[in-house]
Amino acid sequence: MISLRIDDPVMAPPFAVNNSATSLSSHPQDTRQNGLYCAGDVRILIMDDDPAVCRVIQAALANDDFTVDVVSEPLEMEAKLHQKAYNIVILDYVIPGLDSERVLSWVREYQPDASVIVVTAFPTIDSALHCLRAGTFDYLTKPFQIAQLQRVVMRCLQSKGLLRMSEEALRVSLGAAIRERRKGQGLTLAQMAQRTSVSLGYLSQIELGKNSASIETLYRISLGLGVKMADLFQAVQASA
Repeated sequence: MISLRIDDPVMAPPFAVNNSATSLSSHPQDTRQNGLYCAGDVRILIMDDDPAVCRVIQAALANDDFTVDVVSEPLEMEAKLHQKAYNIVILDYVIPGLDSERVLSWVREYQPDASVIVVTAFPTIDSALHCLRAGTFDYLTKPFQIAQLQRVVMRCLQSKGLLRMSEEALRVSLGAAIRERRKGQGLTLAQMAQRTSVSLGYLSQIELGKNSASIETLYRISLGLGVKMADLFQAVQASA
């Protein structure tokens, strides 16, 4: 089956693929450098009948905190799902010799807690609807950029509570969300200090991410901006 060609330019960014089909010249940025950390062991299973695709995706998701297993032999796929519990299963929807709905039923039966990300080189409305009804996390069509898959996986892990922002990253992101809304309303720090009864210096430290705001202070800031506290945290989640 022809699927993701590792020499296809669309698959290259942000990696430079060398002449070997089994390796990439660099790995994705460590999640900790992005202000994120794993709250536990992350186990990912890649199910694709093309070994080259498995290797590329496995390398793209390589991380000290991740265990990434692959299975490319259709006859071994059901047995592989028995071996250990996975957090994410990345599944090629069309696998020669196997019925797509049957494979999805295996995943649901043997990996009930896993989120499923479906990839396919043969997208159809019927398959997309079936995946939607099956509760899959996402549906990607080949070819896709590695960075796109990485983003989907990170978003999936965050939704499962397995990938979280560090305290420092949370402070910086929350401060940026407050600053953006303040400036969007044309308010100066001095005006915000007046509205909130919070000192100008403290507000500045919060916006710069150098100081944590208490719940009461965040409540005052949200009132001063005319937004809900939840809106500020939603902005933080969106930026993660």
